Amino acid sequence: MREKFYITTAIDYVNAPPHLGHALEKVQADAIARHQRLLNKEVYFLAGTDEHGIKIVRSARDAGKNIENFVDENFKKFEQLAVKLNISNDDFIRTSDKKRHWPGAQALWKKLIEAGDIYKSKYSGYYCVGCEAYVKEGDLINGKCPYHYAEPEKIEEENYFFRLSRYADEIKKRIESGDLKILPESRKNEILAMIKQGIEDISFSRLKEKLFGWGVPVPDDNSQLMYVWCDALANYVSAIGYGSARNIDISKFRKFWPADLHVIGKDIFRFHALIWPAMLMSAKLPLPKTLFVHGFILSAGKRMSKTLGNVIDPFDLIERYGADAVRYYLLREITPFEDGDITEEKFKEAYNANLANGLGNLVARIMKMSEQYLVRPTTDDQRPTTNNKNIEKQYSDFMDNFELNKVMDLIWQKISEMDLYIQKTQPFKLIKEDETRAKEILRELVFGLWDIALMLKPFLPGTSEKIIVAIQSNKMPEALFPRKD
Repeated sequence: MREKFYITTAIDYVNAPPHLGHALEKVQADAIARHQRLLNKEVYFLAGTDEHGIKIVRSARDAGKNIENFVDENFKKFEQLAVKLNISNDDFIRTSDKKRHWPGAQALWKKLIEAGDIYKSKYSGYYCVGCEAYVKEGDLINGKCPYHYAEPEKIEEENYFFRLSRYADEIKKRIESGDLKILPESRKNEILAMIKQGIEDISFSRLKEKLFGWGVPVPDDNSQLMYVWCDALANYVSAIGYGSARNIDISKFRKFWPADLHVIGKDIFRFHALIWPAMLMSAKLPLPKTLFVHGFILSAGKRMSKTLGNVIDPFDLIERYGADAVRYYLLREITPFEDGDITEEKFKEAYNANLANGLGNLVARIMKMSEQYLVRPTTDDQRPTTNNKNIEKQYSDFMDNFELNKVMDLIWQKISEMDLYIQKTQPFKLIKEDETRAKEILRELVFGLWDIALMLKPFLPGTSEKIIVAIQSNKMPEALFPRKD
């Protein structure tokens, strides 16, 4: 049996259409998933949408739309973005799916009850609707949420609580031992510091009437709906059959759980590093192996905001430059674990310099010479002996650590080296003086281009395929990345 690899993205909140930050997370996870498939692992790649919570209810109301219709409209946009970006997810879960998701979420709730970790009490405190999270006054900056720059709402109601505090010490041990790995190290240290300050139990449900009935019902209590994060986190197991009565679903869960990698943003990692592990411990389920925590995309140094007018529409960018150009920028120009910056000017500059004049120009030069001077496409038994072990090891090491930008740097280093090799050897001139040697050089260049295409497969899959087809047919392709003036 092949080794399995279960990878998930965060499920996107459908209170508004997708933005470039959603695209970042999807292409990061996609590059990793595609690489794991190339290693011959049985990959299960899950994406989805988070469709409950007070923010959804209010957004639908503000738009003057029925909640369900509002959610469906935005879900389709997230689904479309994944298609446009050529994301290779195997599954897509919706938390409003009563057949697939609700049974798993409710089964998990019942396990928490069995463990004695759910109890009813009165909650009085602050709630950030933007985060869909309960917050402490100490977490606020000038009385406002540091992520949404809005004052939290004061809430007083009776609902169910989860004994999160019971699992704080065990979570700390698992993180420190590496049993639950958190990347980057700075996020690991951040969550450990949070645990050291003290962890309190968390409110785990909301009054049904305040959410207009929109959400997953709490088992055996018709007056309450599950807290949106309790509901949302369960997607990672519900999507692969947890809580299902069908044997085929149960076998899928047994096969793929625990998750090998959760890819998430820094604003929600505390839910995944605290609440989610505690829920799993309570339910006596294995913990995920690794949390990959990425940063935000900024525009001109500021977080994208409609108010500031600096939002960049991913659909527009894809339409004008192509999916692989957007994938390139997000995977190379944005450091995986830190905030990254994008402006229209920066994007165009990177596109022209590294795609149009870099990769695109190299492919055109080599394939034009190959089509003109090599009668047949080169075959693998003609491959020259080259020492690629060093670059292969670097590639592998960077991928193992999810340093995606460094892998891309490695590929572009090879592109530069091949450009210099063409300038140095000038096979287009040498062909008149020493045809045999010129063709040897061309074969080396074609195989070098083949190597680049293979290395690009996880990152720019469409471009990789075009290069491979061009080599196999020995014909120069249309311009891969036309220059943008």
